[in-house]
Amino acid sequence: MAALPSRPLAYLYLASSMSLVGGYVALSKPLAAAFPVLLLAWMRFGIGAIAMLGWLRKPVQEPPLTPQTKGLLFVQSLLGNFLFTICMIYGVSLTSATSAGVIMASIPACVAVMSWLFLRERVAPRTWVAVGFAVFGIALFALSKPDHGVHGGPAQAGISHSPWLGYALLVGASLCEAAYSVIGKKLTAALGPKRITALINLWGFMLATPFGLYLALDFDFGAVPWAMWSLLVFYALAACMWTVWLWMSGLKVVPAAQGGVFTVLLPVSAALVGVVVLGERLSAMQWAAFGIALASVVLTTLPSRLAWRVGPR
Repeated sequence: MAALPSRPLAYLYLASSMSLVGGYVALSKPLAAAFPVLLLAWMRFGIGAIAMLGWLRKPVQEPPLTPQTKGLLFVQSLLGNFLFTICMIYGVSLTSATSAGVIMASIPACVAVMSWLFLRERVAPRTWVAVGFAVFGIALFALSKPDHGVHGGPAQAGISHSPWLGYALLVGASLCEAAYSVIGKKLTAALGPKRITALINLWGFMLATPFGLYLALDFDFGAVPWAMWSLLVFYALAACMWTVWLWMSGLKVVPAAQGGVFTVLLPVSAALVGVVVLGERLSAMQWAAFGIALASVVLTTLPSRLAWRVGPR
């Protein structure tokens, strides 16, 4: 059995995972303009499946999959892989990277409530305060910036260009991500991070295959520039492999509600990539809002006097 990471290393895993997720959420906007969304999802899962063939092998010490574990793997993939990808890419294509950042700031609160309801975790008062910081920081950002997103490109022809549809899809993506985090905590009690990562990606590939094959028949792959293919490979490896493994490794040690606070880095990094890469702009008030949101991560990771006395929970 692999050794568990230390608490500080688990925090680093969780922070790195959500920062990468935010990065690829923002970068999915140009990808959604180059590929139909369901084709993009199918290729993402396919690239991930090839990269993780070795991770599918069952470790010797792992017990056989129970019907409950199999069901959780399917539900986690359906919500956290398949539906999150569809809602997120469509939502970003109809709004902007910074809009995605604003709306997905609700994830920490959703994770805390779901972990309390479904995992019966005791959510420490400090964690609730950290959730409040996270939501308040990004809500301040929302109030300070109207949406100026560029709406969907040619690949999304036929979709209504209403930003409110995009907002609704991003809310759906936030709920899917929160459920993914809570179910992931449950699965880490039975399976290793690599095995979970490979199995839920395989389910995602199977779910997307009928749509992907249908769309691939009429798609002109030769018209896609090489730079976009490179971005697709990075997106697939980050979304299917790196971020999931980092998140599951961190959840081996950290309670789901506390880990959920790290999801505030998803909207922060999404908006920062929107600024640095996609040319969106932030005001001084918006930078202050992100500072408040990041304070939530500091609050949840600083050890309390009780933690110093009795060790990690």
